[in-house]
Amino acid sequence: MTPSTAHSSPGRVTVVVITRDRRESLLHTLDQLRRLPGPVPVIVVDNASTDGSHVAVRERHPDVDVVRLHRNLGAAGRTVGVLRARTPYVAFSDDDSWWDVRALDGAARVLDRHPRIGVVAGRILVGPEGRLDPASREMADSPLGEVPGAGPVVLGFVACGAVVRRSAYLEVDGFHPRYGVGGEEALLAIDLAERGWQCVYVDGVVARHHPSPQRVSGDREVRVVRNDLWTLWLRHRPVAALSGSFRRLRRWPTDPTIRSGAPQAARGWRWVLGERRAVTPATGRLLRRLSEGP
Repeated sequence: MTPSTAHSSPGRVTVVVITRDRRESLLHTLDQLRRLPGPVPVIVVDNASTDGSHVAVRERHPDVDVVRLHRNLGAAGRTVGVLRARTPYVAFSDDDSWWDVRALDGAARVLDRHPRIGVVAGRILVGPEGRLDPASREMADSPLGEVPGAGPVVLGFVACGAVVRRSAYLEVDGFHPRYGVGGEEALLAIDLAERGWQCVYVDGVVARHHPSPQRVSGDREVRVVRNDLWTLWLRHRPVAALSGSFRRLRRWPTDPTIRSGAPQAARGWRWVLGERRAVTPATGRLLRRLSEGP
């Protein structure tokens, strides 16, 4: 997009935005991204919108690369954008989130200095008042140690506040195509750890998230339950998968999202069984430390 200041990491980071049927929110996000120091390539992956989003973007932001998909790939739509990017690093935004002016430069510097970091997880500030996202607080308090000069090691992140090393992301095939949007990050973080890549939380890399009023939270929460169970069954070692499932399912009587999400997860048992690949003991220990807390 058009440069607005002189200082940046030119040609190092592409922003990939996924969207579906949220034209006005998307246009506002692109207006915010236009303020980034540049040049910063922006790719919008339109997950089969029916509201004319792709036309509106081309009219208002002709410098943005728009990829219109004919079916909704959910989070896996980001992989379309990553494949299209030509920079070593890719920052993710949703159609209701964007990056602070210095964020991408800071993330690129961390990734340049630390060649085994695959994901920089940024600090996410929510709404006009800039409330700290609870996930950011959890990542800041991670019990997994630190990468000196970078930040706490984490085994998860929030996609709309993440900058990935393109080669690492593609090495593990990106987000799972069955997951949609909601809790899709955990599986990717585990697969990166299995390949020797680190995820770190960097407090100085800031993303802004202004949740769209069009967001259907109930559907997303059900997907999070389903995807959380799928991740347990796909990657966790047997005892951890069983105990983790029990902890979640014991809320069945009082939690309607569990009662909706768990049957959806169970219906996927055939493909889950076919794709199951339990983590190594080393990654299993990291997951156990997270479940036990600091």
